[in-house]
Amino acid sequence: MTKRLLALWGLKWNPFSPEVPPEALLLTPKVESFCWKVEQGLVRDGGFALVTGDPGLGKSVVLRLLADRLAALPDLTVGALAHPQSNLADFYRELGALFGCPLKPHNRWGGFQALRTKWQAHVDTTLLRPILLIDEAQEMSAAVLSELRLLTSTRFDSRLILSVVLAGDGRLVDRLAQPDLLALGSRIRSRLTLEPLSREELLAHLKHLLATAGNATLMTPQLLDTLCEHALGNLRVLANLGGELLAVAAQRELPQLDEKLYLELYAAPRRAAPRRR
Repeated sequence: MTKRLLALWGLKWNPFSPEVPPEALLLTPKVESFCWKVEQGLVRDGGFALVTGDPGLGKSVVLRLLADRLAALPDLTVGALAHPQSNLADFYRELGALFGCPLKPHNRWGGFQALRTKWQAHVDTTLLRPILLIDEAQEMSAAVLSELRLLTSTRFDSRLILSVVLAGDGRLVDRLAQPDLLALGSRIRSRLTLEPLSREELLAHLKHLLATAGNATLMTPQLLDTLCEHALGNLRVLANLGGELLAVAAQRELPQLDEKLYLELYAAPRRAAPRRR
């Protein structure tokens, strides 16, 4: 959306874009508690944390909020895995790039040792465990997940040298219950399970988005209620509905978005009555 269109409503950014800044994301008490546990416990003691939920409920948003908070901690190294579908060789390549440790993929043992040595040195210097954030973790192979578990600990599993936050949908929970990944599943120290949001929770998110974007009255109260009632408890559905309404309103240069515009776009067309003979 162009600056001219944003200026039409006094917006600093598109409130329904996936690229909204961190301050536009509402930090709920449940998410705040999880982030605090990671910030105050996991990065100091190491281990695994888990974020799960159906698509569109905000798993990636949680990781964004968490990454933003962790970036404020001095001396903490934060890495985000970009390609969870990698095989073991590519997995080691990406870890080496994330943590500044050049690795040779054909020498997995050498890479294993090099990463652990670097992480141990970081822990000894800062008393903080480097942390790895992995979105869409249900796409990771069992071999890579098992390798990650072995990488994180030393001294017969008595010392943890890496913190890991896994985020994924219900398939990840099912996989961690399988025999080959039970050892990893038993090491999850903190869990956050995201569920469909209530109408009131969706409304709070929507109002926060509009207010931080610069125009709390962009939508009428009736339209706010309508969007929250039809979003199916899903933040992504809510954003998609709002984004489409905003695009049409921008095209028409409407001063405010109202329920009439919603009905025009989404109301089911009436069927014509059958003609009588």
